[in-house]
Amino acid sequence: PKLNEEDNKIIFGKCNNPNGHGHNYVVEVTLRGPIDEETGMVMNINDLKTYMNKAIMEPMDHKNLDKDVPYFKNLVSTTENVAVFIWNNLKEQLPDPTVLYEVKIHETEKNIVVFRGEFQ
Repeated sequence: PKLNEEDNKIIFGKCNNPNGHGHNYVVEVTLRGPIDEETGMVMNINDLKTYMNKAIMEPMDHKNLDKDVPYFKNLVSTTENVAVFIWNNLKEQLPDPTVLYEVKIHETEKNIVVFRGEFQ
């Protein structure tokens, strides 16, 4: 949002488009914590899917991140910033946020970002 057109071209290359561009991200969420003796799980996978839906799909699916998601109003919607957004949203959804270990986003087959809550 703060760069001129020339700087955007230099920094973002083919991803720089005044009309925006899209991705179909693949998101992996890793949890860690004690395994419940009764269930044998850190968290029920169906519960995790519900939390992920609320934290990821509801605010982001089929949306223009820069225009439709308030978090990105003044923040560049790089994959790194998307990972932080997802991390923060998941922390709010999870009943025990300390089990969240990692958010991994595959922008493409070769472009992958991993965020573990550092630098917050």
